[in-house]
Amino acid sequence: MKPRTMLMIVAVIVIVVVGGIYFSNPYWKEKTVLKIFHAGSLTVPFETIETQFEADQHTFLREVDVQLEPAGSVACVKKITELGEEADVLASADYSLIPTMMIPTHADWYVIFAKNRMTLAYTANSMYADEINATNWYEILRRSDVKWGFSNPNLDPCGYRTPMVIQLAELEYGDHNIFEDLIEANSDITVTKNNGTYTINSNITDLNPKTERLTIRDKSVDLVSLVQAGGLDYAFEYSSVAKQHGLTYLELPESIDLSAVAYTDTYSTVTIRLTSGTNTGSPIVYGITIPTNAPNQALAEEWVKYVINEYGQGVWTDNGQPPITPAVTSDLDKTPESLKAYVVEE
Repeated sequence: MKPRTMLMIVAVIVIVVVGGIYFSNPYWKEKTVLKIFHAGSLTVPFETIETQFEADQHTFLREVDVQLEPAGSVACVKKITELGEEADVLASADYSLIPTMMIPTHADWYVIFAKNRMTLAYTANSMYADEINATNWYEILRRSDVKWGFSNPNLDPCGYRTPMVIQLAELEYGDHNIFEDLIEANSDITVTKNNGTYTINSNITDLNPKTERLTIRDKSVDLVSLVQAGGLDYAFEYSSVAKQHGLTYLELPESIDLSAVAYTDTYSTVTIRLTSGTNTGSPIVYGITIPTNAPNQALAEEWVKYVINEYGQGVWTDNGQPPITPAVTSDLDKTPESLKAYVVEE
């Protein structure tokens, strides 16, 4: 073999070997972390999107590491607005937290993309599981040997929606002691009634639940394992969370489950005072935005696209969270250009 040919072969081998080491070694690649603060009830679908997103964004020169940080939606927002933490995306189980707590200082726009409903989750081993139904559930929860729970109203939308559901139940079932027996008797949360309107008072640091009957956790998904293990008989959860974790769940009447636009006026008769402000009953709608302090704006836009495009709509459907199709933006002019094809203005 001629020397020149030998040199060429050696050069090709060196290029292949060095190139292989370069592109296969993660330390040579650009690493981009995409940090997402989100409601706990979005964990399962967001994990699905995360897998697809990271695979699609992976190249020879870049790795994207999506870091999901679930918490109660109020807590997520406060990380940004009060603690000054950076996040690329904020997704809330109550879209109204974005305009009331983030715009205009910490966000410019938001998109609503999915719905949900309140349910009562349990297992076959829960006390009176063979008796409970949509007409007697509050009677079951009244029983002294039943343990039940919900999330902290001051941190989690599912938490402040639970007392709303229980207050609305008084109207639905014609029993004016349901809230008193379930909430006031087991915690320091109270309600003030005034000519057909109801103000729930949860604006206290210590809710003081009577733990032998009632358990309160920071976010609703924290209660799932307790129900599964038998530590709780029942927990108020979104239907999607119960479905995703294999729990049996009781569908409540639309007049109290905060799912139906047709009952908006009924829901709005209930207001809850929280340590962060006041919230009025309304249908459950999820919202997403890119905070103004997002370190990776372009990549964050790609993530939002996955949440609201046809692929994302399939993920929501599969996980029991009906998508809003098309997604609706609060302000088309302020919505990033790359997302405008996927939204309409409210």
